[in-house]
Amino acid sequence: MTGYGGTMDKRAARPATVEPVEAALRAELAHADLRAASVAPVLRHLLAGDDQVLFADEIVARVRGMLDDLVRQLLQAIAAPFDDDRSQADQELASRLNQALADSPALLAHLHSLALEWQVTERLQFRLALDPVLTPLVEALIGSAEPETAALAMRLLASQARFAQAQRRMQLPLAELPGDLLHGALVAFGAMVGGDTAIGERIGQAERAIRGGYDEGRTRLGLISRLIAGMGGGALAALRLDHAGVAIFASALAFGAHQERDTAVLALHESQIARLALALRAAGLKPGSIEEQLIALHPDIVHPTGLDRIGPERAAALLALAGVPEDL
Repeated sequence: MTGYGGTMDKRAARPATVEPVEAALRAELAHADLRAASVAPVLRHLLAGDDQVLFADEIVARVRGMLDDLVRQLLQAIAAPFDDDRSQADQELASRLNQALADSPALLAHLHSLALEWQVTERLQFRLALDPVLTPLVEALIGSAEPETAALAMRLLASQARFAQAQRRMQLPLAELPGDLLHGALVAFGAMVGGDTAIGERIGQAERAIRGGYDEGRTRLGLISRLIAGMGGGALAALRLDHAGVAIFASALAFGAHQERDTAVLALHESQIARLALALRAAGLKPGSIEEQLIALHPDIVHPTGLDRIGPERAAALLALAGVPEDL
């Protein structure tokens, strides 16, 4: 879900009284777009570096760890050793596969969003005493009178617990990747064959096994999406950080604002506060509730003003036009 369909007149439905507010928000969005566009290139550069100082950055270290873990799982799927005693050939295969995965901007952006999601989750656990696994909303859904909802919430609870454990270890199970990213990783894996027929056969068998056992609906993100869809009009409750938790909040934000989830997670960063404010408005939150979420996330940052003069549809249009020059 990347935005509303159809075309929009950029100059229509734009009252003169809100022009200064929109101009300020669009300027902030343009700056945020530049920062967002640099995520994959900068990560690729940092991941390729050997300077150990770079590992001091929590996000880069976590992305590197998840990338290495994906490589490890793929190599294990063809029974290739992945420890300090592995052969030079296996080391070269691992290095080439790591580079191939790192060359995927979409994969890097997703790993970055997971690392950022966990960073925000830990910060809110410290500042708001918000449990990273059993949030008030999940607890309420587990107690639902609807057996299907309760069962789904229980599965999400277990999945979120595994996510927390994996993030602490800087790992990511292959089966938790979105379908398109798993496909891309397997295609990159298959390209490692070269002229080695034996490895080609093993990779083919591994790929079929991985694809056969994959179900996107059973992933953590799939479970969250199903829960939010089942909440109907009550999904606005998922846009309260202190009630829903970061994981559900990010998915609900993406759903309500018609954004990709990775984009919604990126909006949680302090450099993207204008995007977050507009996304919350587009999702239907009132200005007072938006201010509560911004304070929960960034209590020490100046927040956008004038949101009461921008309706949800106009907020969605501004998000859709983000990065488009004013005179186009």
